[in-house]
Amino acid sequence: MTAQEVRLCGLLLREHFGELVEKVGTHLLRSGAQNLRTLIHETGISLDLVKKSLCVLVQHGVCVFSAGRKGPGSPTEYLTSSDHILRILRYPRYIYTAKTLYGDTGELIIEELLQRGDMTMSSTVKTVADRLTQNMEDGHSMDYSEVSNAFSKLVETHFLQRCPPMAAAGKKESTTSATPATPGTPAVPVSTAPPSAESFPDCYRVPHVTLTGRGKRQLSSEDGEDQRNAKKARMDTETHGDEGIYWQVNFERFHLHFRDQAIISAVANKLGQTSSEIVRTMLRMSEVTTSPTATCTKPLSANEIFRSLPNSYSIARPILDQYLTLLVDDPMEFVGKAGESGGGMFVVNLHRALANLARATIESVVQERFGSRSARIFRLLLRKRHLEQKQVEDFAMIPAKEAKDMLYTLLSQNLVQLQEIPKTPDYAPSRTFYLYTVNQLPTARMLLQNCYKTVANLIERRLFETKDSKRLLEKSQRIEAILASLQASGAEPEQLSEVEEMITASEKQQLASLRLHINKLDSAENQVDETIFLLESYVNSTATAAS
Repeated sequence: MTAQEVRLCGLLLREHFGELVEKVGTHLLRSGAQNLRTLIHETGISLDLVKKSLCVLVQHGVCVFSAGRKGPGSPTEYLTSSDHILRILRYPRYIYTAKTLYGDTGELIIEELLQRGDMTMSSTVKTVADRLTQNMEDGHSMDYSEVSNAFSKLVETHFLQRCPPMAAAGKKESTTSATPATPGTPAVPVSTAPPSAESFPDCYRVPHVTLTGRGKRQLSSEDGEDQRNAKKARMDTETHGDEGIYWQVNFERFHLHFRDQAIISAVANKLGQTSSEIVRTMLRMSEVTTSPTATCTKPLSANEIFRSLPNSYSIARPILDQYLTLLVDDPMEFVGKAGESGGGMFVVNLHRALANLARATIESVVQERFGSRSARIFRLLLRKRHLEQKQVEDFAMIPAKEAKDMLYTLLSQNLVQLQEIPKTPDYAPSRTFYLYTVNQLPTARMLLQNCYKTVANLIERRLFETKDSKRLLEKSQRIEAILASLQASGAEPEQLSEVEEMITASEKQQLASLRLHINKLDSAENQVDETIFLLESYVNSTATAAS
């Protein structure tokens, strides 16, 4: 756990859950597994607030609890994971992906589950249907069955999964007492690994839910508050057949989708749209049969690939063979050949694809920071592995003085390493070879830490900008709420214009400038997160391949 990761995790926890949750979460990150009494003593926060903070962290899957390490009867211990906290950074991407694949309904389902951690299917369907109805024209509403169908599709494609039974039981006990387990009370150990279809057969089984009706519009009048509370009480007592079955977002499935899209995009940029569609077809065919940690997909025959191609790509079989040969012969090695049966057996080399994507990312960073000549030297060292300074000058065709300066600059930034190979045991400089080399994995890890630092800086800047203009933003929100209320009640245009004039021209200009600046910062966060995802995927894939 590095300082940059802890800093970024703290900022994400503070932004989404508040300062108290941030303090408890970052303390667990730095200290490891701890029981409730130790947490209270070391953080200086009251018992009630620590319990509530832990409830929030457990609810969102950021914290897990298990029986103490000292054996039966020892206090329950709590542990957080930086990987789970850093997922918060990717929430907009999860929501956008759901919108792309399943429309507005899928988007709102994922958004609700991300906001609340876990929910039952019936509760999610009602909430999403009400939200969709709220944005529809008068006289139109969203049927519960349509939302249920979208929910079922998300489960079928494994984007949603049931919460593991033991975690659900633990959470039920904690909600009964309104707090997590207290010290001295043994708890059932909870698996920290996400549930899979192999370990939990019902993980992707949709229960039969008896839910009929349509979404309801929210009452806008203040007089309707009592009606809303009475309705909520009635809804809480209703049973739909899925009580106790909670659902959560399957982040690993989203990550596999992001990885596949990155590979498809890289193939399209290099070899064209048809080649990328062939790779897309291969990835789609092997989604169910390939393990998430596999280095390559299961072998697929050319005949199977040909039959599975979309109807819009009506290419002849000989043309498909030519494209497959082109993909296999490409230096990037996205596709490999595993046999000759069935017209040829082909696989998508997932690990090599991620390694090449990470390599291209590192090369682009070097080029942007140090120029095209330094990038040329860097690519040369990646290709040739080990070179002396004179060889670098000759192969890169760069004058000796410039090549020396560039090599030393890259060396000082830890992008290039220097390896000494002595001819004699005394390491005399005159009898030692000094070879420059690039180690891609440590370089990727270093850039990953730089990305964490960059995102943390962007978040701090955005929070500062928002805090600096807090009064103006609050005023704008109040006026927007008044306008929405007047429009809903059918107010005259003169009234609306009077309310709009409450913000001066200079304030409008300042607001526009602030929103533009914040949008740029948000966009930069998302772009850096794409780089983080690629580098993280490569590092994890390398660790899996090595083991």
